Amino acid sequence: MSAPKYKRIVLKLSGEALAGDKGFGIDSDVVNLIAMQTKEVHDLGVEIAVVVGGGNFWRGAVGSHTGIDRSTADYMGMLATVINSLALQSAFEKHGVPTRVQTAIEMRQIAEPYIRRRAIRHLEKGRVVIFGAGTGNPYFSTDTAAALRAAEIEAEIILMAKKVDGVYSADPKVDPDAIRFENLNFMEVLQQRLRVMDSTATSLCMENKIPIVVFNLTQVGNIRRIVMGEKVGTFVRGED
Repeated sequence: MSAPKYKRIVLKLSGEALAGDKGFGIDSDVVNLIAMQTKEVHDLGVEIAVVVGGGNFWRGAVGSHTGIDRSTADYMGMLATVINSLALQSAFEKHGVPTRVQTAIEMRQIAEPYIRRRAIRHLEKGRVVIFGAGTGNPYFSTDTAAALRAAEIEAEIILMAKKVDGVYSADPKVDPDAIRFENLNFMEVLQQRLRVMDSTATSLCMENKIPIVVFNLTQVGNIRRIVMGEKVGTFVRGED
């Protein structure tokens, strides 16, 4: 059996992905599917960090339009990511995967505070580390949190889990002529304003030379295929 291509990865999950077809809350079937795929990769000896969004409960940018000031709305969104982090932790551990949740906002009764060296030590000991509460700062998305944490823990790649099988030139649900890209570089993503991750996160990945794979989470086995070096979804990297 060949060795994994990547030793340490960051898996970025959107809150919407956890909601499944329900559109809100947490779909236990989806969470269990994620846990099963994560265990499969964990059993290969790959070190896994997870960053999860909170859009299945609350989105700060949208909430600010209801009259709540943007900073408060963003903090509310961070709390939503912690709910998702705890749900993932429970599912992972039911599948025998040891985990730790670390949050950028301290809440010691339920999770560890984010400490970079401790996170790396957990990974080295074979624990999946779930990063909650984004960066801990308003105005920054969980995409940016994924890029930041990946740089801090020296991850080799970010796996962006989506409901589609890659990056398209337009929304494939709306435009039947939308083209799926197999390979992109960061400048193309920024210039064409492709919906991979927000521009701050994209720039951070570009500066730190952290590649991204955008893939379909619902296709069982995709995480393992990526880790083993197979071509899945859209691969985004720096310019050659």
